[in-house]
Amino acid sequence: MPAPPPSSPPSSPPPVSLPADITVFERGWLSSNNVLLRGRFGAALVDSGYVTHAPQTLALVKAALGDAPLAMLLNTHLHSDHCGGNAALQAAYPALHTRIPPGLAAAVQAWDEHALTFAPTGQACARFRFDGLLQPGETLALGERHWQVHAAPGHDPHSVILFEPQLRLLISADALWARGFGVVFPELEGIAAFDEVGATLDVIERLDPAVVIPGHGPVFSDVARALADARTRLDGFVADPARHRRHAARVLLKFKLLEWQRIDAPALRAWARATPYFHTLLALERPQSAATPAAEPPAFDAFLDELLDDLVRSGAAAREGELVLDRS
Repeated sequence: MPAPPPSSPPSSPPPVSLPADITVFERGWLSSNNVLLRGRFGAALVDSGYVTHAPQTLALVKAALGDAPLAMLLNTHLHSDHCGGNAALQAAYPALHTRIPPGLAAAVQAWDEHALTFAPTGQACARFRFDGLLQPGETLALGERHWQVHAAPGHDPHSVILFEPQLRLLISADALWARGFGVVFPELEGIAAFDEVGATLDVIERLDPAVVIPGHGPVFSDVARALADARTRLDGFVADPARHRRHAARVLLKFKLLEWQRIDAPALRAWARATPYFHTLLALERPQSAATPAAEPPAFDAFLDELLDDLVRSGAAAREGELVLDRS
């Protein structure tokens, strides 16, 4: 086996080749990866990134397709980093057919930002329409291939993954990354979902993909290692749910810093106070303090400062006087 190029770290796996009809736009962590499928069945895009990155999403798609139309847009789930570019793509391609998983169809129709979790997370998404559903159990002709739709609850109760059985290609969304999986959001609302994460990992193992295109990070082929790492991580969260909650709180804060890049500490505090998930997480972590309204402001401020300190210690953020800065 040839050695990796000198510029690659010794532990870096070699890049994974994909068929020419599949293009992965690997995005930064504010946006999900976008997967462009081209071929005889028409061009389809899986997931569209965050709303502030919508112009870049559109530019990437147009550069790849040229004058050819984008026929279909699919969302693996409706977190803001996966569907934030939907509206821009629909405006650019008026005939675009958009499909979403069935669980939140009514919330999209009514544009209920609480049910869609945009309000609870303090994130944004431009309103979009949908034209059909991604039903688990069906097979779709997308690009050049036929893709199976499988339910993948856990990270999101309504999420799906897409599997192409001929080449054993899996679009895993946030159910499996090369190093872990997405925050288990139902757990933040007191809904047990760690078992669903495990069941979805079992589904992926049974599908036996040769290559995984994750929702974030690089395409990978060492699926056995990724599954083992994910199960170890899951076992840690099951054993210590508070660890998962703290991780989730840091992820929410880091996500917003990625969007802002820099912000005054008072403005950050005001945003966090207006973001319901932080209050939910504080109540779970410190029920006695959070239960007393008079004590909540100092308890909340201390909680937020601890999260910021965690990010600063890890190198993910920095403080310069009253400024809080992202460090990516």
